[in-house]
Amino acid sequence: MSDLIELRELRCSAIVGVLAEERVRAQPLVFDLDIERPFEEAAMNDDISATTNYADVLSLTATVAAEGRFLLLETLAQRVAHEILSYDKEIVSVTVAVRKVRPPVTQDVASVGVRCTVSRT
Repeated sequence: MSDLIELRELRCSAIVGVLAEERVRAQPLVFDLDIERPFEEAAMNDDISATTNYADVLSLTATVAAEGRFLLLETLAQRVAHEILSYDKEIVSVTVAVRKVRPPVTQDVASVGVRCTVSRT
């Protein structure tokens, strides 16, 4: 398969982390999502109903992040991936990357993050 929906730099805030300060204050996160699913029919017929509505996926991702209180970015990424797979049975796989853009570390780093790919089995 070669069809891929790319969603880049969804910005939202969420409680995620193990430090005390991270448990009480939401911090900014950035998501990148790659959704593998066929969309030739949608393209040929210019029909949104024949593809995955990316506005819905963005909303779903932001909701999972905001409503969860995760200790690990790894958990958040996996949860988002599984929710996206559940959203549309035509999705073959999804890759979720999530980054903390202001991580609570002493080193000068632009971001810290994780990436996971979950495939339908």
